[in-house]
Amino acid sequence: MVGAVAIWLLSGFYRVQSEELGVVLRFGKYVRDEQPGLRYHLPYPIETVLLPKALRVNSISIGITANDDGRRGGRGGRDVPEESLMLTGDENIVDVDVTVLWRIKPKGAADFLFNIQNPEGTVKAVAESAMREVIGRSNIQPILTGARTVIEQNVQELMQKTLDNYGSGIQITQVQMQKVDPPAQVIEAFRDVQAARADLERLQNEAQTYANKVVPDARGRAAQILQTAEGYKEQAVAEAKGQSARFLKVYDEYKKAPDVTRERIYLETMERVLSGSEKLVLDGGPSGGPVPLLPLGDLAPRRQGPAAQQGGVR
Repeated sequence: MVGAVAIWLLSGFYRVQSEELGVVLRFGKYVRDEQPGLRYHLPYPIETVLLPKALRVNSISIGITANDDGRRGGRGGRDVPEESLMLTGDENIVDVDVTVLWRIKPKGAADFLFNIQNPEGTVKAVAESAMREVIGRSNIQPILTGARTVIEQNVQELMQKTLDNYGSGIQITQVQMQKVDPPAQVIEAFRDVQAARADLERLQNEAQTYANKVVPDARGRAAQILQTAEGYKEQAVAEAKGQSARFLKVYDEYKKAPDVTRERIYLETMERVLSGSEKLVLDGGPSGGPVPLLPLGDLAPRRQGPAAQQGGVR
């Protein structure tokens, strides 16, 4: 009898493996968690223990089945259009394959065991629903190009919120978009559109580069023309003011002595007019004989030779 009791008491020892978490139940009611290692609980039927793989990272796929070696996605997997084809916010269709990594929360083993019946099916249904909702709020162009990270983050947050509302005890560790393409029937047309967009962007960049080069040159030339015009204006105004001041000065002198001023202006004008002309002086006497002539130009010293052309006669 004592031996039987001892064996019964010793039956409460158990080992929790490295990727497991012990969930101890007392008469079917959850009482505590146990970490990996050698542990003890009151023998059956007082206490029992469940050992879910709480530290293992699990994965589910949307849009593709498991391949021949049991892994999900990759070569050998079969495409599932019913899951992968999704409607975008601008009423286009994209073919999306998604992998979701999940695990049991550190303190969520009891919720995981008792609040949901089919954990993997629940995670897959929540993932597909969240993916369709996020894709349905997005346009196709960002989805096909640079918005993958944002979409993955939004899907992960929406999934986690939904699973927390279920009290599932599940933690979503990562959402990975494996493939994002247009449907196979129209993929060539989409590639043509992508090429056209790339050409448009290239031409816009080339035009902007040319504008960045030409516009500053044109502005520089315009500034130079404006500066030259401004200088000419200032010169013309200064000359006009000088001539006006000289005229007013002459006019003031004219008012003081009109005859003298008139004579002086006449002489100055004749001096300017005759300065470059040959001058002859004639005697206007009453005699009827030969006219006396004084050639003033012949009396001036003549310039000879190259030296005379450079500096005059020494």
